[in-house]
Amino acid sequence: MKAPLLVIAAGGTGGHMFPAQALAEAMLRKGWRVKLTTDARGARYTGGFPHSVEIERIASATFARGGALARLAVPFRIVGGVLSALRRMRRDRPEVVVGFGGYPTIPALAAARILRLPRMIHEQNGVLGRVNRHFATRVDAVACGTWPTDLPTGGEGTHVGNPVRGAVIERAGAPYIAPGDYPMSILVMGGSQGARILSDKVPAAIAALPEWVRGNLRVSHQARQEDEERVIRFYAEHGITADVQTFFHDVPRRMSEAQLVISRAGASSVADISVIGRPSILIPYAVATGDHQTANARGLSEAGAAIVIPESRLTEEVLTDQIGAVLCNPDGALKMAQAALSVGRPDATQALVAMVERLASEE
Repeated sequence: MKAPLLVIAAGGTGGHMFPAQALAEAMLRKGWRVKLTTDARGARYTGGFPHSVEIERIASATFARGGALARLAVPFRIVGGVLSALRRMRRDRPEVVVGFGGYPTIPALAAARILRLPRMIHEQNGVLGRVNRHFATRVDAVACGTWPTDLPTGGEGTHVGNPVRGAVIERAGAPYIAPGDYPMSILVMGGSQGARILSDKVPAAIAALPEWVRGNLRVSHQARQEDEERVIRFYAEHGITADVQTFFHDVPRRMSEAQLVISRAGASSVADISVIGRPSILIPYAVATGDHQTANARGLSEAGAAIVIPESRLTEEVLTDQIGAVLCNPDGALKMAQAALSVGRPDATQALVAMVERLASEE
């Protein structure tokens, strides 16, 4: 007898893929089979998934990118993806289908609806993305990573938190070393879409810190490929020890060693910060759909764990002042770290697993 099958559908960003990975890891441990359906962009994030997860690339598209001809082709690509998903699900029927947002989830969720399979979505942000908003009233359950979540009329959500990867759980609540007159670390990460402004502002802000602070710093800075060289050069010219890369594969380790995290307010980043428990300066991505990053940052901000700076107010001087406010105040930094832990949901994966199992049992 075959083990029960879970189909996970996720779009092509880390914000969608990291929670999907966490659920995949947990369901495999429960003895389930797991398939992941995504597109070419999402496939770039599959390296961390367990090898036993079957990866299926499926046709999908978005109206947000490409020229007029590409947009005309979008409905046909989506229909093709739905037909492909239908064939696969008829051949190997899943017990549950879970969508994590993004256009690549449309085929799997649409096929599951046609076949009347148990299905649910997980929304990482405080404001539903376009695809999840469309399906919110067409699935059996909506799991919410950020609370409160803005749901459409008729939609009901369950707050589970945002699942984090096993590597983050391993460092959950790692002891925090408050800043002082000794080596300290700052982690800077901006996400694939919104990293440029951090590369523009953060290095100069750090360079303007008092000498005793600057001399103690080690910076891990995640930058876009087109910004990498200039950011490396700037830090070197100002005598700041920095490791600049386009992608860090060991973010949980670097975060657990940091005295301060400077980041966009993507849902996965906020979840990692709260589970590990670190002071942060969050700069919400101004053009994020529905300003959802500001909503994501609200929990940490209201708990006193994060300083939130809107892009409209982000200057080198403001950033220098706020970095100094954390690194020059050990007691305050420690309280911020503790406050971050107070809003963390290290049990988010278990809560999501429970929802999947409940749906399977009700079939």
